[in-house]
Amino acid sequence: MAQSVAPNGRIALIAEDSRIQAKILESWLTGAGYVVSVAQDGAQAIEMARARKPHVIISDIEMPRMNGYDFCRAVKQDQALRDVPVILLSTLAEAVDIIKGLDAGADNYVTKPYDPSYLLARVDSLLKSPLGNGESTPGAELSVTLAGQTYRVKAGRQQVLNLLISTFENAVEKNRELHRLNGQLTLAKEKLTEWNQTLASLNQQLEHANERMSHDLRAAARVQKSLLPAEGLTLPGVQFAWQFTPCDELAGDFLNLFALDERHVAMFVVDVSGHGAASALLSVAIGRLVTPHASASSLLVRSDPATSILRITPPAEVARELNRRFPMETQGDLYFTMAYGVLNMETHELKYVSAGHPPIVHLPKGGQPQFLPGDGFAIGVVDDAEFDEQTVTLQGGDRIFFYSDGVPEAMDGDLEQFTNERMLSTLSQSASKSLAASVDELFQAVRAWCAPKTPKDDVSILGCEIP
Repeated sequence: MAQSVAPNGRIALIAEDSRIQAKILESWLTGAGYVVSVAQDGAQAIEMARARKPHVIISDIEMPRMNGYDFCRAVKQDQALRDVPVILLSTLAEAVDIIKGLDAGADNYVTKPYDPSYLLARVDSLLKSPLGNGESTPGAELSVTLAGQTYRVKAGRQQVLNLLISTFENAVEKNRELHRLNGQLTLAKEKLTEWNQTLASLNQQLEHANERMSHDLRAAARVQKSLLPAEGLTLPGVQFAWQFTPCDELAGDFLNLFALDERHVAMFVVDVSGHGAASALLSVAIGRLVTPHASASSLLVRSDPATSILRITPPAEVARELNRRFPMETQGDLYFTMAYGVLNMETHELKYVSAGHPPIVHLPKGGQPQFLPGDGFAIGVVDDAEFDEQTVTLQGGDRIFFYSDGVPEAMDGDLEQFTNERMLSTLSQSASKSLAASVDELFQAVRAWCAPKTPKDDVSILGCEIP
């Protein structure tokens, strides 16, 4: 992928399997003036590094195919890359993890979650004190044994110092957090006597609160159900089928379709980050907003108060407005992805936008399923984000499928994912069946993949066919 030279002349390579985390980190580095390349795992990252040498590498540890330790070790064993500083990111914080990083030759170690300014400061610090290719002393090794495992560390003094400094800084921050928690614990102990005296009253209030919460959750579940497509909905010149199952009583996913006017139909799948009541309530709030009811202030269809003429809001404009209304810092750090499309039922032209959502699948009549282009930030992640609108014209017999990541990322008992490849293969094999049968076959394939357990994430599938 060709890239221009950054203002500071530096290239950063990210190895991160989380699409959202990679996007956020890429945004921070780009804002700091770096040219950024992104790899989804260590194997892809080492190929990209050899094709174009970066100035700094930032890698997650827990990745498929090749993890962060093995990727770091491959970099440090490559004569052309060994002087490139490597920063490892992970939620892991045990001593053995630090030794593994040192054993792999890492130059810095940052524990998630981290402050972006701290990470950028670590990157700048490493680039101001570059490593030399000959810094390590040949044959010099340090033997370290932890948890019955012996590691033979072979690294330069600057690498060891950098890693120890980053470990120390992480430890200092954890120690500060511990002091804060100890202060809270002391205060709690001082309040314990008072709390014991009011415990019976609090228990009674808690019981009442649980009753109200159960009532509210049941009401929220009913509202969520009302956000699904209307039973028996038929529209001229187009067929629809859908399947939806939440992993809990309340879902963070939802899907819907409805006519916007006599010629246009809207369809979408939304996936709110996280699980539980907070995610579900945000999905309800979004669903109540994304409706076909027209007014001067409505989102999807707007009515001119003077002429009563209806204007259908373009998909990219819908995404921008949702991004403005639901910034993640005001939603408890929750964001959501969305695939939203508007189909002209006469011309069969589909205009759509994908906001951090898995790509829409297009299955041409007699052909093989393929992903439609479209990518972008999730809703609420970046202020003033721009969203690209795409257009595709469907032919008779063509099908399109919207779905949530609960389909390709569904895991079996060995934690192996269902994958995009299995999803496309299932849709291809059922292409000769009815649309409803095809959607149901994919849905049942996901459930069978997860058996005997149920899917750990919400599963949403919405199919559309031009007869």
